[in-house]
Amino acid sequence: MTTRRSFLKNLGAVAATAAIAPNMAFACKKRPQNDEYDLNSQHIRLDSSWDVIVVGGGPGGCAAAIAAAREGAKTLLIEANGILGGMGTAGMVPAWTPFSDGEKMIYRGLAEKVFKESLKGVPHEPKGKLDWVNINPEHLIRVYEDMVSAAGAGILFFSRVAAVEKSDDDTIDAIIVANKNGLTAFKAKVFIDATGDGDLCAWAGTLCMKGDEYGKVQQATLCFEIANINTQAWLAGPNLHSDNKYSPLYDIIAQGKYPDVVSHMCLNLIGPDVLGFNAGHLDVDSTDPWDVSKAMIKGRKVALEYHKALKEMAPEVFKDSFIVRTATSLGVRESRRVIGDYVLTAEDWNARRTFEDEIGRNCYYLDVHKPGFVPVHYGKGDSHGIPYRCLTPAGLKNVLVAGRCISSDSQVFGSVRVMPCCLVTGEAAGMAAAHAIEQSGCNVHNVDVRHLRSRLKEEGQYFI
Repeated sequence: MTTRRSFLKNLGAVAATAAIAPNMAFACKKRPQNDEYDLNSQHIRLDSSWDVIVVGGGPGGCAAAIAAAREGAKTLLIEANGILGGMGTAGMVPAWTPFSDGEKMIYRGLAEKVFKESLKGVPHEPKGKLDWVNINPEHLIRVYEDMVSAAGAGILFFSRVAAVEKSDDDTIDAIIVANKNGLTAFKAKVFIDATGDGDLCAWAGTLCMKGDEYGKVQQATLCFEIANINTQAWLAGPNLHSDNKYSPLYDIIAQGKYPDVVSHMCLNLIGPDVLGFNAGHLDVDSTDPWDVSKAMIKGRKVALEYHKALKEMAPEVFKDSFIVRTATSLGVRESRRVIGDYVLTAEDWNARRTFEDEIGRNCYYLDVHKPGFVPVHYGKGDSHGIPYRCLTPAGLKNVLVAGRCISSDSQVFGSVRVMPCCLVTGEAAGMAAAHAIEQSGCNVHNVDVRHLRSRLKEEGQYFI
């Protein structure tokens, strides 16, 4: 069991890439199969019209596409689903994590712009609220679509990267994309991996980490919505959130009738008589498609158990309610973390460290969804920097990472994985991609970081 005392005692365990235990780093390459099939020699379509290609349309990918296009690069955003927004839309996470450090807004630039636009979809929220603000997912979809389109980036939906082709050991030449056109090769000068799972870098053979020293990743959640609740009874009744030790949730668990109901339940009023739930835990390896498929099926059963339990234990709120929908994307909290030129550590987080190459700040607490882990919080006004070097994969010249797969250790990953932080790293990656084309022959490691930081400040990003 991880306690706060033992956690703080061991904060310096992973300080830099060179210090990573050998069993934590691995080359993300295709596993050998017992059976193989050789494709017949074939020629496929080629699209080489782009400067920057962003793979993954979550918060990090959207911000990257907007920033790259805003800097003048011809940019394409490729998304496997039919909507943008990732966890806030397809994943149905019902609330933003805090945008403030308790005193002021920390996540600025494009993050602030997205946040302010999203507020228009939840007019019932108090004006000026910055922390744990409800999300209207349908409204947020349009926010992202409008902002990406207005910046001039192209959007390609229902398209999934199936392979990576390299022109050299350190350079991606093209990605192979599968969609209704079959297979198409897309070339670009710089690529941005915003897949969340680090797929692009993995298939390029980049060193990655996954999980803690034992390979254990954080638990996932399939979010869901319950409609036709009695809002007045919910507002007047007991706090159902798992942070409240008197929540009826704990009576449900003690009863033992609903074994899939666990002590993780966050809920938000996302619209009239509609509650969004981030509840339940699933053990899943999101890089294994069979495992994800099982988790999606299990997740819907978990949602049903929560609903049945709530109808029984809080009928005044849920008597006439129903599950209106479950998320189409699994709420994955951790999978691969791409090893960059710098590995952000829990020690950096605890020291509130500032970096010369930082591209933004982060103030979210260490929120690691593993049994026994005790969350660790900052005080008011505390934050740490995010180095640009966390976005530059070691060993690849023309690739950046953004969002959930940036270079970090497993504990600080519990802090930097959330959506506001993903927006910050996405904007920096998109901007840097355009600068790499202009400045350094597409080598993202040689970008003028002082100029990058200056441009980010011009666009409103916050630094100390």
